Amino acid sequence: MTSPTVPAAPAPRRRVLVVDDDPTVAEVVAGYLDRAGFAVERVADGPSAVARAAALRPDLVVLDLMLPGMDGLEVCRRIRENGPVPVVMLTARGDEDDRILGLEVGADDYVTKPFSPRELVLRVESVLRRAGSPPDPASAPGAWLRSGSLALDPAARRATRHGAELPLTIREFDLLAFFLHHPGRVLGREELMRRVWGWEFGDLSTVTVHVRRLREKIEADPARPRLITTVWGVGYRFDPSDDPADDPVGDGGMGDGGMGAAPASGGGHDA
Repeated sequence: MTSPTVPAAPAPRRRVLVVDDDPTVAEVVAGYLDRAGFAVERVADGPSAVARAAALRPDLVVLDLMLPGMDGLEVCRRIRENGPVPVVMLTARGDEDDRILGLEVGADDYVTKPFSPRELVLRVESVLRRAGSPPDPASAPGAWLRSGSLALDPAARRATRHGAELPLTIREFDLLAFFLHHPGRVLGREELMRRVWGWEFGDLSTVTVHVRRLREKIEADPARPRLITTVWGVGYRFDPSDDPADDPVGDGGMGDGGMGAAPASGGGHDA
C-alpha cells in the first residue's frame, strides 16, 4: 500500500511594511497587497516606521515621502542603515527633484500619487523578483564577474572593490552586473530600464540617478569616471579596467581577473 502524499508546506508570505499617514491610501494599498499574497503591516509616522522595520525585518517597505515626525527620506536612510531592504517610495509631488532625492537615499522604485494600486503591486513584485534572483539567467554559483579591483558574485549578490564589500542597493547591484556582462558596449537608458529594471516604460531619470550613485561607489574619482562613461545622446558604456593601479588588494585570493579591454575613447560624464 502506498503511503499518502504529504502536501508541501505553503511558502511563507513575504512581509511588506506600508508607511503612510493617510488612512485611506494605507488601507487601499494594504488591501491590494494582501490580496496579492503579501503579509502586510501598516504604520502612520516616521519614527514608528523605523522602529517597526527594525523589529519586523520586512522583505520590502512601501514608504510615503511626506510623513509626520520624520520624513520619508530620513526614514529610508535609517532603514538602510540596518540592511539593504527594498523600498518603494510614494510621493504626492510631481517635482522631479523629489523623486530623484528618493532614489538617491536608496529607494529602489517610486510611484507618484495618485497611482493605480495594481501598478503599485506590480512594482512591488518586480522589485522583490529582482532582489531574490541573480541579475542574469546565465549566472552560476561561483561564477564571479571581475574587472580590475571590482569583483561581483551574482549568485551570492555580493560585490567588492579592493576586497572591501560594496554597499550596493538592489538596483545598483543589478546595474553593475549588467555592465560587467556587457563590457565595451554602449547601452541606452531605455535598454537599461528594460533589461535591468524590467520596465517597458518609465522615467529615465531613474537610470541617470542610479548610474551616478554607482559611480560614487566604484570610481576612484566619480567626477571623472573611467569605468562608466557617458556616450552623449545615447547612454553609457562600461570600460573594463586595465590599469595596474586599479588591481585588487587583499581580495581573498580572487586575483585581478581584469577583463583586458582597453578603455575606448569618446566618453564623458554626467553634468
